[in-house]
Amino acid sequence: MRKTTFFYILLTLLLIIAGLRFFGPADAVKNAVPEGLNIICFGNSLTYGTGASRGMDYPAQLSRMISLPVINAGIPGNTTADALSRVKTDVLDKSPRIVLITLGGNDLKNRVPKEVAFHNLKQIVQAIQNAGALVIIGGVDIPLRGRGYGNAYKELAKETGSVLIPNVFDGILGHKDLMYDPIHPNDKGYTLMAKSFYAAIQPYL
Repeated sequence: MRKTTFFYILLTLLLIIAGLRFFGPADAVKNAVPEGLNIICFGNSLTYGTGASRGMDYPAQLSRMISLPVINAGIPGNTTADALSRVKTDVLDKSPRIVLITLGGNDLKNRVPKEVAFHNLKQIVQAIQNAGALVIIGGVDIPLRGRGYGNAYKELAKETGSVLIPNVFDGILGHKDLMYDPIHPNDKGYTLMAKSFYAAIQPYL
């Protein structure tokens, strides 16, 4: 009798562990089955495509990769505060389904306190999620000059249930053949960025 009880307890624990293994990551992503109609790239010059040839910005390249329309809602120079002021008109009013965000780099460059930048960014993410959309965050992590932003992206993604690309500059920044100027990729660099977003978005299409 005791052996039978022990067997069922063990079996139950194994099923729980299996469930956490196979379903945990999906459950942790908020709006993993998103509502809305449109895929929107929302951000700053990295979204707009400063340094890219016509049609080679990352949203345009991503659109070709997934064979779906992608709205480019990037404005060069935007800080998180700027983006927060336009999130309604440029994202929420456009029936968002999946929103890919590149924000925070200008806050870092302008020495905006990390707490302020990520308070703004959290409001942006939650507003989009409240509309039923999935959020994918493209983080920025610059060695020695990141001022803790890299870890803050990770904390934000965990708190909000967003999908995170820890560093959109990974494998790009510092490679002259991939950069248009010290902070913007060229066509090849944006291709690598688009591939990172493609890998992140593919499970939710």
